[in-house]
Amino acid sequence: MEEYKLKKYLSRIKYNKNVRADLDTLIELQKCHLLNIPFENLDIHNGTPITIDVEKFYNKIVENKRGGFCYELNGLFNELLKTVGFKTFLVSARVFDTEENYSDEFDHLAVIVSFHNEQWLTDVGFGEFAFSPLKIMTGIEQKDARGIFRINQFDEEYIAVQKQIPGGWKNEYLISLIPRNISEFSEKCYYHQTSPDSHFTQKKLCSIPTRNGRITLTDKSLKITNNESIEEKEIKNEEQFYQLLKEYFSIEF
Repeated sequence: MEEYKLKKYLSRIKYNKNVRADLDTLIELQKCHLLNIPFENLDIHNGTPITIDVEKFYNKIVENKRGGFCYELNGLFNELLKTVGFKTFLVSARVFDTEENYSDEFDHLAVIVSFHNEQWLTDVGFGEFAFSPLKIMTGIEQKDARGIFRINQFDEEYIAVQKQIPGGWKNEYLISLIPRNISEFSEKCYYHQTSPDSHFTQKKLCSIPTRNGRITLTDKSLKITNNESIEEKEIKNEEQFYQLLKEYFSIEF
């Protein structure tokens, strides 16, 4: 990534400190990214194809001040990290669903950062997730502003990324530490834009965490959580949806 693009990207996520390839910078970059760039699937519903192309990700997210879904958000974030000097590789994740099954390979894209003989999972494209990178070490609880997480061995191939819930632990997704090329995610990226079975084609979605909660807009409702309070309103028509999209996310079409 060229220097002028790096500066624009850092400005987009409101990161104004020095950048260096260390853990403190990684933590701050992930948090700034999550707080300033929404997770959204609007192109899928507007008929704009999403292709695995980092340059297009940059133009959409940085120049046009949009959000995206995992392939775009983590794909571009990986380029930022490499430019700063981090050693990274992409991994495929299989997401847990409500039927106690896991999705197919390449359903989700995440990033592993390696330094000082340690590996860290960083993810800015999974909706409600950790603000900070998670250390790839099994069995330890990792406290974060968004909850308590841990990584456990699932089987010989996969490790499970888990979040604490009342009464136990919920598997968020499975990953194997096999480096992937971003082009390997193309088929699943296409699937999520076109298949009626994909949850991304079911409804419009734009969501972003705040320091104390989350703002989520769909074509059915606007939901704002702030600590223990929840405010929700029904979306009556498309005009109202786009008004709220501009008001809360500064996105205009």
